[in-house]
Amino acid sequence: MKHPQTPKTRRAPSQSRRMNPVALASSVALLTGAAAVQAQQDAASQSLEKVVVTGIRKSLDSAVSLKRENRGLVDGIVAEDIGKFPDTNLAESMQRIAGVSIDRNASGEGSRVTVRGVGPDFNMVLLNGRQMPTSAINQLNGGASGSRAFDFANLSSDSISALEVYKTARAESPTGGIGATINIKTARPLDLRERVASIGVKANYDASVSRLPEELKGSKVTPEISGIYSDTFADRTVGIAISGSYSKRSSGSNNAYTQNGWNASAAGTGPLTTVAPASNIKNAPTSGIYAYTNDMRYSLTGLERERLNGQAVLQFAPSKDLKFTLDHTMAVNKVKALNSENSAWFGGSFSGALGNSPATTFTAGPIATPITQTAIWDGTHDYGMNQGQFAQKTKLNSTGLNANWKVSDALSLELDAHSSKSKTSPDSPYGTYAILDLALFNQGNTTGYYDQKLPIMSSPGMTYDPNKTTVTGSQFNSNLADQTVDQFQTRATYKLGADDKLLAGLGFTKLKNRAASANNFHGDWGGIGPQGSFKNVPVSTSSLGGYFNRIPGHDDPRLYANFYVPNFEALRAQAVLNAQKYGTSSTGNVPLSAAAAEAYFSALPDYSTGNDWRTTEKSTSAFGQWDHAFDTAIPMNVSVGLRYESTKVDSASQVTSYSGTVWNAENEVQLTGGTSTFGSKSGKYTYWLPSIDWDADLADNVKVRASYGVNIGRPGWDQMLGGVSLSPNARYNIGGTGSTGDPALKPLKSKNLDLSAEYYYAKSSYVAVGAFYKKISDFVSTTVVNTTVAGLNQPASGTYWQAALASGLTPDKAKAIRNYIFNNYNGQTGVKITDASDPSFIKGDITGAVAGAQPMVFQITSYANGAGDNIKGLEFNFQHMFGNSGFGVSGNYTAVKSGLKFINTSLGTQSGLVGISDSANLVGFFENETWSIRGAYNWRGEFLAARTDGAGNNPVYTEPYGQLDASIGYKIGKNLTLQADLLNLNDGYIRQHGRTKEQLVSALQTGRRYLIGARYRF
Repeated sequence: MKHPQTPKTRRAPSQSRRMNPVALASSVALLTGAAAVQAQQDAASQSLEKVVVTGIRKSLDSAVSLKRENRGLVDGIVAEDIGKFPDTNLAESMQRIAGVSIDRNASGEGSRVTVRGVGPDFNMVLLNGRQMPTSAINQLNGGASGSRAFDFANLSSDSISALEVYKTARAESPTGGIGATINIKTARPLDLRERVASIGVKANYDASVSRLPEELKGSKVTPEISGIYSDTFADRTVGIAISGSYSKRSSGSNNAYTQNGWNASAAGTGPLTTVAPASNIKNAPTSGIYAYTNDMRYSLTGLERERLNGQAVLQFAPSKDLKFTLDHTMAVNKVKALNSENSAWFGGSFSGALGNSPATTFTAGPIATPITQTAIWDGTHDYGMNQGQFAQKTKLNSTGLNANWKVSDALSLELDAHSSKSKTSPDSPYGTYAILDLALFNQGNTTGYYDQKLPIMSSPGMTYDPNKTTVTGSQFNSNLADQTVDQFQTRATYKLGADDKLLAGLGFTKLKNRAASANNFHGDWGGIGPQGSFKNVPVSTSSLGGYFNRIPGHDDPRLYANFYVPNFEALRAQAVLNAQKYGTSSTGNVPLSAAAAEAYFSALPDYSTGNDWRTTEKSTSAFGQWDHAFDTAIPMNVSVGLRYESTKVDSASQVTSYSGTVWNAENEVQLTGGTSTFGSKSGKYTYWLPSIDWDADLADNVKVRASYGVNIGRPGWDQMLGGVSLSPNARYNIGGTGSTGDPALKPLKSKNLDLSAEYYYAKSSYVAVGAFYKKISDFVSTTVVNTTVAGLNQPASGTYWQAALASGLTPDKAKAIRNYIFNNYNGQTGVKITDASDPSFIKGDITGAVAGAQPMVFQITSYANGAGDNIKGLEFNFQHMFGNSGFGVSGNYTAVKSGLKFINTSLGTQSGLVGISDSANLVGFFENETWSIRGAYNWRGEFLAARTDGAGNNPVYTEPYGQLDASIGYKIGKNLTLQADLLNLNDGYIRQHGRTKEQLVSALQTGRRYLIGARYRF
């Protein structure tokens, strides 16, 4: 279906903040460029109108026309030619548009977009005017995602003819895009004036592969191939278009991060109160809040993406007034990864100086953060060496039928129906994500330093000793995300006269979403077999710092020198044998049968025992709109409309209930006795959404606009779930976690006001400035509440635990406390030793049935509609062509502010809006009959990426990031073009932090990427 905001011919005669360096450069380029050519404009314009414009210039001219001729604020990108979109990735193309910024996936590739500070979940993505399904699973951890965001990495850019970004709300626009409605347009044969046939090939070289251990590396050079054929027959009454593309990419992703976030507490509470003596802590916080991290991890990942796209279009126009279009779009995107992670656990350990280990040292408040955090271990602590495999496949299929009938000169009708399905599922016998933890039990005192961009882990004296290793945990996760959209839309346009037009439409949408997971998790913290039983498993050793050579701190002499990579297949094979010979610590060390051991280290056969979330949305919509053109001295246009939207939500959720707990390792507590239950909830909401757009031509080349509209953005799927989902993994002396949702949540409601002025001072050249204001209400906030669950007690509490403390032990000495309880209370209710061969590290279980055990406290994440706030900002755009020289420059800068901020000094529930950031672009190019050269720099300021970090109500901020890309094309004859695309030339890295800069959450390094290829047009 055509996007409802089709251009309307105008009745005009003719068509105090500090700026960052990119924005400043853009302004200077505009001012100097415009002044230098002002005297030549009349002659240049007359000359240009006689030239057949192609390539980059054609693309930019089409984008200017899209912006200038539409009602409301519309920006876009138009392909230079069919099969030649400006960027290799649709998301990376859209970041060139003012107000649009992107989120990058683990391989550094653009995947989701944020528009004017509104995050990816609240932008409506259409394919040829149709709502597309999305099936999101978190890359590299396999967890089902509640996101509504469309992943543009699933679509190749080869068959895309245009991207249209509609920034203002209109009655005829589908709801859901309070940031923007983004319409992806593909080639239509009857819209083309000639036969199109071309084929392209590329070789993709990704330098990030060279920053991986040999065991994780994929191919440095991978292929891409694409082709399109479009033609018309029978006197242009029949049109056929077929396009397809195949690409394979190997890449590397190196991440230094904390998995469990930064625990935040008020001064005078939490684990600091248990440190003895208190003088062990330097600069200990006495007011405000403080935070500490549980872990420090270094993760290296070799990724392989394989993508197949195809589209077939059949059009039939029996007359000039009637046209039928049948099309099918398919996309298959496979992602595989090999991951190796080395990690050190700190927990709530704040130890003082001992030997060569420095004391834990905090920064000054009001948010005290350890820049040095030391844990004192006795030389038998476990250092994690996780090895994982990730594999998933996403399949998108969309079939649609469109009929467009011009009944008379006054009346036109359009009907459109489509059924589209997106499904992401495991693509490996081991499920979506499989991991084995090989622990090295000779870690001594360990210090984490947070005074560099890279977190620095120091563990003097620790070396790899195969006789001190055993597998201490495993998980084989299978995750399914499945979404179907069935949609019918009809619209009518009636021309009342030359200056008046009425539009009306009706739509029905049924969206079914399912997210299921099956987690075969075993916390064998006591080991699978004795230490040394995995000594024959190959484990390579390499330099840790070398994998992060773009991040300051990689050459710090304090950094632990080694990185260890076990072989996954050999590790699993030995774990299966050990389970048959020794049993496992979580099953009482009773030997398993061969079949049981295989199943123990395999994915579960179905989703009957895990979480299964099923939600159905049924929406009915109707709209009416009046368009009027004023034939006055100052030509003006106005559009006034009203949209009705009614949605019913049914949510059924299968969750796991537990009956017990067991403290089965130093820091880990597991929930036991899981059984599946099912429940359902419903919700409904109805909205009337008005809109008005006005524009005026103050002169032939000056246009002003004003728009007001109301739109809604629907809650995420995970926010609408019934039932309480508990994590099976809890923590000693901390507690458990879980989540719940509510299908009766209201959508976010946004009242939007836009003002803009545009000056088209020469052909293909313009400058524009705009201001926008969004007042958002019913914002969905995240709440973490502490609660207890009947029957689930904290094993690290009660009479025996208190006796251990009374003996002089402190709560941060978990292993010593376990040894005390085993030595003094073995055989009592809830206490059982399974292995006492090492008196300093007794293995066994302590359950929640111990005497005096207190109820376990669970931090349950839930969602509620809260008070709203506003988003406001300014957009600045320019584009300038330097006469007939072939040179041009364009740029934009967007500044965004919002009251929906995360308050770093508050420990309570937060409603910060994810994605708010300034952004800027600067593009320069040159083009003649032979060469086509483009350079682009994109910059995005710091933004809130998440409101939770794994440890509660704690923010995650992504720090400013800039990327330089370039492309070079060389045309040989009329049909052959050689092309080179050079991405991330500045070799940037992405860093995230918590409440302070020192609270590192993630430092991600990828690498440069080069694509060399050719396209031949027949």
